Amino acid sequence: MPAVIRHVTIDCREPYALAQFWSVVTGFPLDTEDEPGDDECAVVPPDGGSPVLLFVQVPEAKAGKNRVHLDIAPRSGTRDEEVERLLGAGASLVDDRRKPDGKGWVVLADPEGNEFCVERGEAERANDKPSGT
Repeated sequence: MPAVIRHVTIDCREPYALAQFWSVVTGFPLDTEDEPGDDECAVVPPDGGSPVLLFVQVPEAKAGKNRVHLDIAPRSGTRDEEVERLLGAGASLVDDRRKPDGKGWVVLADPEGNEFCVERGEAERANDKPSGT
């Protein structure tokens, strides 16, 4: 029987603060039981679905490149608008992989240094598809 991914777990120093950042990224709320100082906090999809982003406190700071990372895309608007929004929310620029033709992605890091990529949204990708004529 296949498994279900319930959580994507991210080790961090400050679970509540990092969960707040990812709540801004996703637009999903923090678990209603989470409070500052908790050793784990969750960002929960509003439909109760999964996966939940679970932030778990660890004593050490992040070291090295992530072996797993999230790729995100804007629900509306453009990749470039989303990058600017997230930089304003506390992300930092790691690498800009945008291409002159508009394709590509941007690598950002959350406030604790965990890398994630911002890809183009669905509307931008739709422009790549042949029109059939």
